[in-house]
Amino acid sequence: MNEIITSGSYIRPLKADDLSMIMKWRNHPNVRKYMFSQHEISNEEHKCWFDNCVNDKKRHLFLFEKDGIPLGFVSFYEVNEGNITDWGFYLSPQAPKGTGYLLGKTALSYAFDKLNSHKICGQVLSYNQKSIDFHLRLGFKEEGNLREQHFDGENYHSVIIFGLLKSESQTSRQGLK
Repeated sequence: MNEIITSGSYIRPLKADDLSMIMKWRNHPNVRKYMFSQHEISNEEHKCWFDNCVNDKKRHLFLFEKDGIPLGFVSFYEVNEGNITDWGFYLSPQAPKGTGYLLGKTALSYAFDKLNSHKICGQVLSYNQKSIDFHLRLGFKEEGNLREQHFDGENYHSVIIFGLLKSESQTSRQGLK
């Protein structure tokens, strides 16, 4: 089922037919360099990940589309009974400027309105300034800095922790509906 939030923009459940496309996006060097696991994902690994997610009722995988064109991937993971949800996302390397903000607003509306999340949490590698700015623009608050928390095989990197409460997002989302 498509969840239309803004004119022409929506997220829909990810299907097995989408896997090849999102794996290409995920493996693109401009996407992969900002991931916690930066190796190139194999077909087998990708399918195994998808199968595990599909069988986990707390995981929700979506494809973001604008005017019928796939432009991004979004995942939500319900962390606990209190409706605290982790999120992750990435865009097609060919996505036009402004797509990330639309994806963010659309996905957050879905998480708060349909999944009934109380809080959305995100983690960003400290060198990913674009994602840090993105979270702040969407209204997230920086909640912590895990110093040198992530080792990429060569270097340690800090991880910035973000959170957005449903009550904080209400005002900024009103213009989208």
